[in-house]
Amino acid sequence: MAVVLDLINNPRPRHPEKAHKPDSVLLKKPDWIRVKAPVSPGYAATSAIMRENKLVTVCEEAGCPNIGECWEKKHATFMIMGDTCTRACAFCNVKTGMPGALDALEPEHVGKATAKLGLAHIVVTSVDRDDLADGGALHFAETIRAIRTHAPGTTIEILTPDFLRKDGALKVVVDARPDVFNHNLETVPSHYLKIRPGARYFHSLRLLQQVKEFDPSIFTKSGIMVGLGEERNEILQVMDDLRSANVDFLTIGQYLQPTRKHAEVRRFVPPDEFKSLETIAYSKGFLMVSASPLTRSSHHAGDDFARLKANRAAQLGK
Repeated sequence: MAVVLDLINNPRPRHPEKAHKPDSVLLKKPDWIRVKAPVSPGYAATSAIMRENKLVTVCEEAGCPNIGECWEKKHATFMIMGDTCTRACAFCNVKTGMPGALDALEPEHVGKATAKLGLAHIVVTSVDRDDLADGGALHFAETIRAIRTHAPGTTIEILTPDFLRKDGALKVVVDARPDVFNHNLETVPSHYLKIRPGARYFHSLRLLQQVKEFDPSIFTKSGIMVGLGEERNEILQVMDDLRSANVDFLTIGQYLQPTRKHAEVRRFVPPDEFKSLETIAYSKGFLMVSASPLTRSSHHAGDDFARLKANRAAQLGK
């Protein structure tokens, strides 16, 4: 488990905004949520490439439970624009604070690492950069173009911030033409004030809708966590909202509490409930749905993208 306050090894708290909060009770994880520790040679090789290119991954920063499986297969989600976020979401383990300046060479490093890993599909995400005039939109666009240059056969999926109050930023990213545009709603609207206080539910929804308005050929994707105390009918309403925005792909995964200072897990949702939500989501018209306890935005992203394209082709064929 990550530690919020490690003042011996790190004089600066990872989550200063959470330091004053009382420790919450940690629920015992059920058998279906357990994963193996990452020890394979493939994991080590992927880690070496990341360090060689001085890259940050959300796999490490967010403490993803699937890191061992993904890195063994040389699948990784690059996190651009640094490792420090300007937001303080109650669920997230990424560092909070004032980020440093952008690395102008980072897009090139991501492009070269993509080619070196031989990735057929890459996922690029970022921290929130409310300190930047465009929220980092141009940096996203430059990263997409660098990947196209160094790995022209690689399909590109981006997982972006909400670009709240950054006029024109979204268009800059869409014009770079990623294959998949992902922006996660994360939770139901009634939880935003507590779980995602720096964001606005309907702004995020509108962002996804605008991507389709700018370029209907781009696949759109969004995801939520469950186990935070949301009601089932609230999850179904989020599904309807996303379909109204013409979102293609929905992911639903179990929230896992990074530390005792983060939002607590209210409930571990059993696999059969995830299966039920998946069935309902498909009935509402999503082209692709991934719903399971260990589902994460970029887990199996390459395989899912292939299925997403096939499902669109089949739909158009009808």
